[in-house]
Amino acid sequence: MSDLQSHSVSESHRRRLVGRAGLIALVVLVLLAVGATRTVLIRNAQSRQLEEAAKTQGKLYVTTIRAGVDRNEPGKEGRKTVLPGTLQGFIESPIYARSNGYLLRWNKDIGSRVKKGEVLAEIDTPEVDQQLAQAVAARRQTAASLELTKSSVERWEQMRQRDVVSQQELDERKSAYAQSQANLAAADADVARLQNLTAFKRIVAPFSGLVTQRNVDVGDLITAGNAKPLFVLSQTDPLKVYIYVPQAYAGQVKVGQQVEITQSEVPGQVLHGKIARTAGAIDTATRTLQVEVDLPNADGALLPGAYVQVALPAGAAKTLTVPVNALLFRSEGPRAAVVGQDNKVKLQEVKIGQDFGSTLEIISGLQAGDRIVLNPPDSLVDGVEVVATDKPTDKPKDDAPGQKAGGKEKAAK
Repeated sequence: MSDLQSHSVSESHRRRLVGRAGLIALVVLVLLAVGATRTVLIRNAQSRQLEEAAKTQGKLYVTTIRAGVDRNEPGKEGRKTVLPGTLQGFIESPIYARSNGYLLRWNKDIGSRVKKGEVLAEIDTPEVDQQLAQAVAARRQTAASLELTKSSVERWEQMRQRDVVSQQELDERKSAYAQSQANLAAADADVARLQNLTAFKRIVAPFSGLVTQRNVDVGDLITAGNAKPLFVLSQTDPLKVYIYVPQAYAGQVKVGQQVEITQSEVPGQVLHGKIARTAGAIDTATRTLQVEVDLPNADGALLPGAYVQVALPAGAAKTLTVPVNALLFRSEGPRAAVVGQDNKVKLQEVKIGQDFGSTLEIISGLQAGDRIVLNPPDSLVDGVEVVATDKPTDKPKDDAPGQKAGGKEKAAK
């Protein structure tokens, strides 16, 4: 009986051990399943986060501004068309020799102010003098021959009246007389020509002005028609400056308009000139209008040949402007990054007009209201999608109500 009891006790104890082991194994399996599920969920969540981060980091965030139309008002500061120019004498004339010879003396050097008719230099022309002497002698011979033929004609006319000679012989004598008259006229013309050449031995100033160049010295061989002038004379009061106005501004230029002229060497000094004339036509090669500006120079302070800047008053015209930092400057030319309705970028070629400092005038390539990327990166390419944020328009701040009231109260007091 005792053996049977002990055997049943051991059997029940074994069953309990097996049940505990199965329970522990089940718990372990459940824990492993939970851990695996948790790991899968965490990995999926991390994968989604990585994908979202990649999408977020892959987007390009930019700030945009609208291309605006600015209306230029006459006289508005910073809305003047500034163009380069060079001061020139009102009359600039190179003085050439008209006779061959040697320079005998020069009387005026560079920087000399001369009056019309003053002698600049004298040329020794021995060959011309000899030719003149020969021409005078030839004229005397021709004149003597003319006298002989004249007296001969008179005698033959008398003999013709007595019918001693024929009419044919008289006509021949008259023809010889007419030929002698023509020879004398040719001799007179040759003498006059050489006399005029000898007059060119004295190089005189054709107008009052300033000698800006002297290219000869005593003893130099002077050849008529040489490409190098003896002197260059310039009239310095008034001066003139030629500027070339782009076609976009040509319609704003009017004869009689006052312009401002400045020199970088004299900061702060503004000179006032006047538009004297225009070419009246656009140059097809440069698409510009040539304009002449007259500038008084009574004190002679301005020097011909100096580089200046001419500021033309802008007319009341509408100008499309964008900030300077809204353009990309590349080898193929300036570009503007325009954001379309699909938030994709298009690099638009633009043509720049006037530089207003912080803004640039756009002549072509953009339209008013286009969304332009500010500070576009150099890596920006066509077709890239961006996340654009419009830059708020700066508006003047109104005074606080209390400040307005206080101001009114102070004014009332």
